[in-house]
Amino acid sequence: MEFDKLYNQLMETLEESAGERKYAEEDAEYRGRKVTLNKPMRGDVKKFKVYVKDPKTGNVKKVNFGHGGTSAKRKGEKTMKIRKSNPKARKSFRARHNCDNPGPKTKARYWSCKKW
Repeated sequence: MEFDKLYNQLMETLEESAGERKYAEEDAEYRGRKVTLNKPMRGDVKKFKVYVKDPKTGNVKKVNFGHGGTSAKRKGEKTMKIRKSNPKARKSFRARHNCDNPGPKTKARYWSCKKW
């Protein structure tokens, strides 16, 4: 009897904490699928992709960024290496892409600069 009571309390606590975690993550729907917003992941068309909510329209938008990715590999092209550990390459990349002023989250440049 005590075990059942304790078990029920534990399950209620777990359900409440799971509910809080669910609201902490930003979930949205993109073309009928549930997606997580503002979390870069490996891409399908390019090397990376991220789902963001467009503040102008309120719609969820997929932003692809990075070089080639799997589509380049299928074609037999070489994909570019990210040389973040090389200070000169890092500085050149950030200067070339104007990473001090990256622009809105709905653009690839913002996410590319954030990765660097």
